[in-house]
Amino acid sequence: MTRIIAALVLSLLIAQFPGQPAVAQEAPNVALCLGCHGAAGRPVDVVTPILHGQHFYYLYVQLKDYQAKRRDNPVMSAMAAGLSRDDMKALAQVFSEGEWPNLGFSTSEEMRNVGAKALAAGQCVQCHRGGYEGDSRVPRLAGQQVDYLEKTMLDFKNKVRMNSPAKGSLLGAYSEEEIRAMAEYLADY
Repeated sequence: MTRIIAALVLSLLIAQFPGQPAVAQEAPNVALCLGCHGAAGRPVDVVTPILHGQHFYYLYVQLKDYQAKRRDNPVMSAMAAGLSRDDMKALAQVFSEGEWPNLGFSTSEEMRNVGAKALAAGQCVQCHRGGYEGDSRVPRLAGQQVDYLEKTMLDFKNKVRMNSPAKGSLLGAYSEEEIRAMAEYLADY
């Protein structure tokens, strides 16, 4: 009976979020995820990343990293703790099939110039591609939330986020001002 009620509640929640792939009904906690990451791909908080349209494999690995605490976040680590491998794949599929939203962020010409120079010095296009669209193992950065990008880069710089040590070494060379400029450049890309 509990499973029937849970399935009914999940179906009702999913019905409130048009545009979600049909597989969303099979993914655990998808309605709960949408509560923060946004039904239309627009996160409800400025430091919550856009997941809709992000790469499947990248999303899957991040869930594994949260579960293993290689990427620690009190909320996400708790959310991932009880997920099976199939659960993680189903959630990654739901979000990877979503449409990346245009948040309409715009930065100044000065910040664009500083950000572009810093990104070029770090050779960020080597992994994140020329349009910062990423690929299966590397996240899309173009059009991501500016405050999320800044926080993430600062977490790498300050060795708070440890699931990609090379990024910590790279970002350690940048000032906080350069990191903000890179975040604004990428959000406006």
